Amino acid sequence: MQRYDIIIIGTGAGGGTLAYALASTGKNILLIERGEYIPKEKANWNPKQVYIEALYRTEERWYDDKQNQFQPTQYHRVGGSTKVYGAALLRMREEDFREMQHYEGVSPAWCLDYQDFEPYYTEAEKIYKVHGVRGEDPTEPVTNCEYPFPPIPHTSRIQQVADKLSKQGLYPFSLPMGIDRDSKNPLNGSCIRCDTCDGYPCLLGAKADAQTCCVEPALKYPNVTLVTGAKCEKLITDASGKTVTEVETVIAGETVTFSADIVVVSCGAVNSAALLLNSANDKHPNGLANSSGLVGRNLMKHNTTKLYAISTTPNNSVFQKTLAVNDFYLGSPDDEYPLGHVHLMGEHKWEMMRPDFPKFIPNQLLKIMAQHSVDWWAQSEDLPELDNRVTVANGKIQVKYRPNNLEAHRRLKKKFKEYLQRAGFPLILEVSMPLKVVNHQLGTCRFGTDATTSVLDVNCRAHDVDNLYVVDASFFPSSTAINPTLTIAANALRVADHLQRM
Repeated sequence: MQRYDIIIIGTGAGGGTLAYALASTGKNILLIERGEYIPKEKANWNPKQVYIEALYRTEERWYDDKQNQFQPTQYHRVGGSTKVYGAALLRMREEDFREMQHYEGVSPAWCLDYQDFEPYYTEAEKIYKVHGVRGEDPTEPVTNCEYPFPPIPHTSRIQQVADKLSKQGLYPFSLPMGIDRDSKNPLNGSCIRCDTCDGYPCLLGAKADAQTCCVEPALKYPNVTLVTGAKCEKLITDASGKTVTEVETVIAGETVTFSADIVVVSCGAVNSAALLLNSANDKHPNGLANSSGLVGRNLMKHNTTKLYAISTTPNNSVFQKTLAVNDFYLGSPDDEYPLGHVHLMGEHKWEMMRPDFPKFIPNQLLKIMAQHSVDWWAQSEDLPELDNRVTVANGKIQVKYRPNNLEAHRRLKKKFKEYLQRAGFPLILEVSMPLKVVNHQLGTCRFGTDATTSVLDVNCRAHDVDNLYVVDASFFPSSTAINPTLTIAANALRVADHLQRM
């Protein structure tokens, strides 16, 4: 059995960033990834293969609470789901770390505040090449530094939309984006502002994903090893149950075990919880690190809706994902409680729209819609609920999830649609995201100071197991309404600092 100083299971925003931060320490680090690299091939940019045929998506199937099988929007690849993410990288608001009243409940306070994360946000923005401009976002948290790179300029059509929203009293701002782009000198960066970015792997390596920004730099160190095609099945402890002694994986059909002084789980909120539950033993009969009974519980995924804003004016934008609106994030003059966040999606080709609409709508109509649509993503905070949870039975993952705080999301959509209609979009089509869209899965192993009400301590170490850490979005006590990736990366850097001090 091969032994390491640190084993990291998963290579996405959590595990990949942690490996990057620890690579220079000289510690012997093993990265375990259940998938393989996404190959660089023309299919990377083929909307039919990527969106309709789900070319790179996991073959794994989960089950809902009625035992209906579904294929989640998961990518078990080197770099995790960041390989196809939209690269919108925002900091949580200062208010997000505090207890906050919502229309349908209370979002709990975190055990740390914004200032505890602020320096790590700054570092993560550099690592992930974030483009943006301070001072435009009315809810922007405090920081003393500028973005590492200037904002991505709007296309002429998006600038028109931004101007029309501004004239109505809103404060649309440049969406912070993680890409390798020098707008003044495009030859200096690899990004070509193509129309196959959001939701696609990047053939040019221009997207600031975990593989490109973290895993590949980490692997340049001789003390860092990556094993792919290795599905982690179980964590095995010593007789006391206080130490993980073996990581049991399956590689090419064979069981292979590894061991390390420190074991870090970073498989995504659903799979991380499933791994801990599947690792039950005599000392942990309800699942590893589950004395609180909270492993797998409090699953969150945001309330999310696509808004296709259609007008008679063609949208000739190629790269349109440059604009966001936070005017309703903390409420509004008409709304006592927070509503949520809105930003542009990548320009949707008709093939990308096809899964969103009934089959009886002809492709030709979708093509016309795509040519005239400006495509928005509206998201609101869902609240942690014990019964929204992940369980494992007979090796099958079951996800029980009922949306909540929908009143806030309803108000957000209604309010923003009114602004869009006044901006010249008479037709706005809503498409709510189903359970299988788990891009923002959060909260199944929340952190905190009390072992009876949390799974992890402040440093994301399991309360019950001395050498076990969980470093992905599982640790979130609340979902906020901001894309979680930058916070996942910042937290991984924070945990890396802790591990280096040990």
